[in-house]
Amino acid sequence: MSKSKLSAVPIANSLDDLRNVVNGWKAGGKSVMLVPTMGALHEGHLSLVRIARRKADRVVVSIFVNPAQFAPHEDFQEYPREFEGDAAKLAGEQVDLIYAPKPDVMYAPGASTTVQVEALSSQLCGISRPHFFGGVATIVTKLLIQCAPDMAIFGEKDYQQLLVIRALVRDLSLPVEICAGPIIRDKNGLALSSRNAYLTPEQRRTAPMLNRMMLRAADRITEGADISAVLQHTRSELLKSGFDKIDYLEIHDAETLAPVANKITSPARLFAAAWLGQTRLIDNIAL
Repeated sequence: MSKSKLSAVPIANSLDDLRNVVNGWKAGGKSVMLVPTMGALHEGHLSLVRIARRKADRVVVSIFVNPAQFAPHEDFQEYPREFEGDAAKLAGEQVDLIYAPKPDVMYAPGASTTVQVEALSSQLCGISRPHFFGGVATIVTKLLIQCAPDMAIFGEKDYQQLLVIRALVRDLSLPVEICAGPIIRDKNGLALSSRNAYLTPEQRRTAPMLNRMMLRAADRITEGADISAVLQHTRSELLKSGFDKIDYLEIHDAETLAPVANKITSPARLFAAAWLGQTRLIDNIAL
């Protein structure tokens, strides 16, 4: 066990340290919630921690930038790492333990086992980032096995990821409840993300248009407008407003992620992924 320079929260860097602490809590009848993160914490992460504090007796926050969910051309090396600042924020939220494993704890030399959730991973982000959900499913499975929490929580901004994690927990019969936290936004509507730090001042002025145009599209669709026409118009308007590329702007079933093309007959969500320069923004809205 170790301590941060800026925080009194204990830090477990090894699996033995993590399990010794968690097993002690459980022996005392305490419930445990895990909040998995890659660090660079913002208000969205902290909102999950606050939910965890309300639902569980003890809260563990993991901080690990997972190389398996980055493609070779993506931003693994540049991804923001702010451990001391993160630890100070977590101390302010009265977190009980930070789990900050070393890379070889998560991926031992020669490790070759991965977890794939096939159907849910083939839509939306799985098309442009085919490596991503395998990396997420593998690391989350490992974290759940290592920590053995009663509950774990994930944000709805990464809604497809949330469904993938719920599926792997169900399919692998893991004894953990998966909770969800709502999307946390800036006052201008932009969904909070660690990658928002990449945006230039000009791009920050453009970025909120993604949510604004999605809301307009959702309103028109719920009023009965033609889905295909609304989505085509919204894509065009996003490009005109300054976005460089639209990976997708689509409606999918809220549980299965089956595409919805003509008529909404069950709970659905409008999903979007769009690029501003080198920054990829994602968002979703319930319909």
